[in-house]
Amino acid sequence: MEQKKQTMKTSQLLGRFLPYYKPYKKIMLFDMFCAALTIICEMVLPLILRYITNQGTQDLASITIRLVVGLGLFYFGLRIVDGLASFYMAYTGHVMGAAIETDMRRDAFAHLQKLSDSYYSNTKVGQIMSRITSDLFDVTEFAHHCPEEFFIAFLKAVVSFLILSRISLLLTVVIFLFIPVMAVSCTYFNLKVRAAFREQRYHIGELNARIEDSLLGNRVVRAFANENVELEKFQKDNLQFLSIKRKTYFYMAAFQDTVRMFDGLMYMVVIIAGGIFMVKGLIVPGDLVAYTLYVTTLLATIRRIIEFAEQFQRGMTGIERFMEIMDANVDIFDDQGAVPLEKVEGAITFDHVSFEYPDDHNPVLENICLDIRPGEKVALVGPSGGGKTTLCNLIPRFYDPTSGQIRIDGKELKGITLESLRSHVGVVQQDVYLFSGTVMENIAYGRPGASNEEVVEAAKQAGAHEFIMQLKDGYATYVGERGVKLSGGQKQRISIARVFLKNPAILVLDEATSALDNESEHLVSKSLDQLAVGRTTLTIAHRLTTIQNADRILVLFGNRIVEEGNHRELMEKKGMYYQLYTSAYSQE
Repeated sequence: MEQKKQTMKTSQLLGRFLPYYKPYKKIMLFDMFCAALTIICEMVLPLILRYITNQGTQDLASITIRLVVGLGLFYFGLRIVDGLASFYMAYTGHVMGAAIETDMRRDAFAHLQKLSDSYYSNTKVGQIMSRITSDLFDVTEFAHHCPEEFFIAFLKAVVSFLILSRISLLLTVVIFLFIPVMAVSCTYFNLKVRAAFREQRYHIGELNARIEDSLLGNRVVRAFANENVELEKFQKDNLQFLSIKRKTYFYMAAFQDTVRMFDGLMYMVVIIAGGIFMVKGLIVPGDLVAYTLYVTTLLATIRRIIEFAEQFQRGMTGIERFMEIMDANVDIFDDQGAVPLEKVEGAITFDHVSFEYPDDHNPVLENICLDIRPGEKVALVGPSGGGKTTLCNLIPRFYDPTSGQIRIDGKELKGITLESLRSHVGVVQQDVYLFSGTVMENIAYGRPGASNEEVVEAAKQAGAHEFIMQLKDGYATYVGERGVKLSGGQKQRISIARVFLKNPAILVLDEATSALDNESEHLVSKSLDQLAVGRTTLTIAHRLTTIQNADRILVLFGNRIVEEGNHRELMEKKGMYYQLYTSAYSQE
């Protein structure tokens, strides 16, 4: 997958991010109030020192111990207020940022659940994981500090300008003229840092994808003794990541160095101009001390904003990649007015259905017309790539037809809610996926909320209870990631038990036994025969000997149904099915 280019400006990203503050607006407003309190405390100190210095130089006798102690206690009181306000900002403010990050991750995960198979076919899982985990980590700091830092900077700049102008308007204008020049000079490096962070985030996703691919395929790696090959590929990506970080740090260093240079220039102006003004009597010593302290405060604020720019760009990059997930089109959704599917009999109609995958537009099915009766056992056969699996995937709406309609019990699929449709369709695939957890949890996935007794009954119906009880911890046995601790036949029977528990009216068996040995195939086939009783069943099979008893057999070739009938009828025709069957039989 190619790296995505930036499609939204900062203002657009912020506009879409701001609604996440809405549930926490009271916290945010109080956080801003606390930020204002910290500014008051910081701005009062130079005024106190200015007053003491000027009074001391003009009339030292007027500086009494009571006055000094009073001013000191007053300042310490402000510091207590400052401490309480800072604690609220550091704790509650950060919690608010973490809550916003949590809300965004929830929304991203919920959106991912709605995306069709096309999205996952074209997007690496490592990239997706990076976007909803590490990319959002920096959003916590961004969500808290962004409004806070800019609010503090704005208030300090305004207050500093007003106070400094009263001391010396000319000197203040000269000092503030440096700020826009500094901003323009730093913008170039700021944009470079943003681009580098974006590239860095993308490559983290690629690195995650590489690690995931290698670890999940570790048995293949070891079987071919290709550990060094994987290490070389990983090291290549790892060094590329280092190169990207090196470039990032170069622009960050140049960015910070530019700030320090302007920092020095502004102090130089204060020293030279302030000293000249004092010599000429335009500024008294106390005013120069206060002026220097306010300039220090102003420069510290500018420096803090500049340093925050790195965090800002990290946050914006995370938000940008989050929005790329949220902007992924949901191809499969409930139509307006869709209703739940209830009391399903299992009649399925394909009415002039055609389909092509959206990314390559190659036709897979063309003008399919098919009526399946309730409870009918239909088998789909034909060469690989003929569209068998695709046809079955259209029933639970993993994809939508390019043209034509599919109906269940006379109801068009798009007029049925997705949740209710899929609750009535059970799928058993060749490639069984078990979640990392126990046997009990994996079977119960078929119907969340089912009792332990119902899970055990489903396992018995699937012929899985006996081998489960022989496992070390029975139904509490941990199956490992993707069920790695179980054999293929055991995993398949657990997946069948899961469908038994679901109890769907329509059943799709997608080459459910083709990857099993003869003994496992025999056991699983018995379970499947039991599962198919009383259900409309579509079976995709390459081993044609397993579907001789089907009510009807459909032969798909060239994106169309070319033959149709039961086993005896098709053998008598001596067409494509006859050729496939005799060829398979001779090989066995």
